[in-house]
Amino acid sequence: MISLYLSQSSWMHRLPAGVKLLLLMISSLLLYPITHLALMGVLLLATFLLYLSVGKLAIKQLVLLKPLLPLFGLIFLMQIWTVGVEPALLLVLRMIILILLANLITLTTRMDDMMTALTPVFMPLKWLGVKPERIAFAVTLLIRFIPVLMGNIQHLMEAWRARGGKKQIWKLAIPLTIQSIRLSDHVADALSARGGVSSHLTEHPSCNKANLDDTR
Repeated sequence: MISLYLSQSSWMHRLPAGVKLLLLMISSLLLYPITHLALMGVLLLATFLLYLSVGKLAIKQLVLLKPLLPLFGLIFLMQIWTVGVEPALLLVLRMIILILLANLITLTTRMDDMMTALTPVFMPLKWLGVKPERIAFAVTLLIRFIPVLMGNIQHLMEAWRARGGKKQIWKLAIPLTIQSIRLSDHVADALSARGGVSSHLTEHPSCNKANLDDTR
């Protein structure tokens, strides 16, 4: 999931978070057995149309896919070697579709709504003495971290190229790690200022507008 929540009104925003997560799970299962490139291409086009139906702001978020292109290229080349061109292309297209669909959920779902949808999934953990709300919070926080980290990668790559950096992108690992640590400190301070995780979890939904969507 590679973007942040868009505060606007659309049909996707009005869908319950649980329904969107369930549809994403079903989509991942249905995409797996598809072996026709033409059909996969149609589904990719349909995914772009979903973004278009949400609005121009959603379309602009697609630029954050750019940092993933080298990774897709590497996966494609490795798969060509092992399974051939067509299966490799199918795999990459399947990954792109799923990433875009998952990203669309983060664009149109508030953090507290996602937590509410995820909490019942972890209810069996109560038998082990684990609070499912905390696990749901951690998963949702991880989802929210991904777009920020992707944005950091993009900014670092742009700065690297602007300074005449070559193809040794691996040298960005250290500054990315430092930025990630700073980000985690920022989020920890924000949670502490709100009274910690427990306070955040017990906060009334109507007062939860100042959630971690604002800490990006």
